[in-house]
Amino acid sequence: MDKVQQFFKSIADAAWFQNTITIVILLAGVLVGMETYPALVERFHSALHLGDQIILWIFVVEIVVKMAAEGRKPWRYFLDPWNVFDFVIVAACFLPFEGNAVTVLRLLRLLRVLKLVKALPKLQILVGALLKSIPSMVYVSVLLFMLFYVYAVAAVFLFGENDPLHFENLEIAMLSLFRVVTLEDWTDVMYINMYGCDRYGYGPDSVVQCTSPNAQPLLGALFFVSFVLTGTMIILNLFIGVIMSGMDEAQAEANEMLRAEQANEPPTLAGELDALQEQLDAIQSRIGSLKHLAKRQV
Repeated sequence: MDKVQQFFKSIADAAWFQNTITIVILLAGVLVGMETYPALVERFHSALHLGDQIILWIFVVEIVVKMAAEGRKPWRYFLDPWNVFDFVIVAACFLPFEGNAVTVLRLLRLLRVLKLVKALPKLQILVGALLKSIPSMVYVSVLLFMLFYVYAVAAVFLFGENDPLHFENLEIAMLSLFRVVTLEDWTDVMYINMYGCDRYGYGPDSVVQCTSPNAQPLLGALFFVSFVLTGTMIILNLFIGVIMSGMDEAQAEANEMLRAEQANEPPTLAGELDALQEQLDAIQSRIGSLKHLAKRQV
């Protein structure tokens, strides 16, 4: 490793450099938030633009430093997916946006806040857990969709005439069941079909009028209670279980990477002294045990 590469690597690995980038990311998020207030933009337009340019070039410097830290192999910078993510966000901010595309530029600048994921290792573990959980979550989502589909078809047949607002057709029924599974006033939907639309839920100002009331107290209660128990209490909790499993895997991988990095670090004088002291203590303890055993044999 030449002196130039060692210099840039010492900067890239320094705590002050990483903390500075974290602070700049937070400032970038604050600036984007301030741009949502037209009065502030009109009053401090120049200052906001200057601050945005400074932050952008600080991120450019971060990329240059990390590339230089790779020495004669700067492309190794792109072997880390998080580095690729950073590079894409910064590079996108240099694209020529005009007119209505300025909104796209603002959204791209908002993505800078996501750089905090890389700056904070604990957030990296959380994101890694979510990514690892995606394959299992797909299967849970398929199971949830099957449940929605079966219940939605049944709801159209059973409650479509009585409650056309929520179960007029299949797509509206699935949307209404999504409301039910999130427990958003789900009892109102249940009561409409338990007591009939002429007695509950529908009024003169309703978007859809009650034309064919049909009260089904027992069937309505069983249908919605069973759906909530199955969808909310069981299947949705499967998502939590999958994510927790992904968290355990991501934490184990993070610990393994940490141990590998520590194994590759060159030994320090303090570390060598500690290791020698531990070995000396073990030898002295062994000598003491042998002396005690020799005395007992005599």
